[in-house]
Amino acid sequence: MDVQPWVWAVTVGLIVVMLAVDYIGHVRSPHEPTLRESAWWSAGYVAVALVFGVVVWVVWGTTYGAEYFAGYVTEKSLSVDNLFVFVLIMASFRVPRLYQQKVLLIGITIALVLRTVFIFVGAAFIERFSAIFYLFGAFLLYTAWTQIRAGSADEEEYHENAVLRWTRRAFPTTDDYVGDKMVVRRDGKRYMTPMLIVMVAIGTADIIFAVDSIPAIFGLTQETFLVFAANAFSLLGLRQLFFLIDGLLDKLVYLSYGLGVILGFIGIKLLIHAMHTNEVPFINGGEHITVVPEINTWVSLGVIVGTLLVTTVLSLRRTRKDEAARALEEARGATHGLAADPAHDESGSEGRP
Repeated sequence: MDVQPWVWAVTVGLIVVMLAVDYIGHVRSPHEPTLRESAWWSAGYVAVALVFGVVVWVVWGTTYGAEYFAGYVTEKSLSVDNLFVFVLIMASFRVPRLYQQKVLLIGITIALVLRTVFIFVGAAFIERFSAIFYLFGAFLLYTAWTQIRAGSADEEEYHENAVLRWTRRAFPTTDDYVGDKMVVRRDGKRYMTPMLIVMVAIGTADIIFAVDSIPAIFGLTQETFLVFAANAFSLLGLRQLFFLIDGLLDKLVYLSYGLGVILGFIGIKLLIHAMHTNEVPFINGGEHITVVPEINTWVSLGVIVGTLLVTTVLSLRRTRKDEAARALEEARGATHGLAADPAHDESGSEGRP
């Protein structure tokens, strides 16, 4: 894939403009976004990502276009899993709803910068040591197993990571929020506020998720430009997505199973790709293994989209069934309580003393 420097410049410029719109248009005036506002902005960010994919499709061909869309859909679906942790972090730090947009946006910006570094490091490793696909594939299979084993179990509290614990020890921190300020001066001494701490928590949590998502997207495309673009566009719309589906996250009860299937599939794809591109010792005299055909991008895209659709449909059906069962149980309980009330007789009229 021949990507000229000016194409990189335009893409990075577009991302910077999108970030600037968020910082100037949303974060500068703290407010709690409405469902309508979140929906419109989420749709706008998805539209930009889709238009970018169409451009890739037209300019560089259907193969690279499909690789981009497969990568974007995978990163977007994995980002929904991130939102579960973001909800826990917000609740743990008791972030006022008014300032949650700023927390998310700065945390996502930190993650975007660090992920970019990871992407270029990963691309350099792949170029010089292609056998790393074995490591990526094995790691994704392990991650898939942990996702499926976790199932739909919900974490009830957020556990701080090592970076966050070190930050608390290294710098003096206030006990309360001071508006949306990150640093304040008290008695001539500078203090960090919980606002800055929670931003560090969001940023570092997303980096931990990148350990899964970056090997996954490299399993779908080895083009650094596509990996970078898919990651960037999936992250940029994450703030709006948080407020859009905040109340719907608990309905996606089978999401962990779906993500486990996707990560496991990509892990197998990586291992097969590694067998085709690396000489395996002690097998066929150290030749490449080509008995098992490689999985093409169209199959990958179909498996990813199909798995997400099935996961969503089954999750919503299970949620509706559980809600109906709870409603029936509550109705029975209310009826039983009414019948046992000594102030009412069998006919439902008030009893006489």
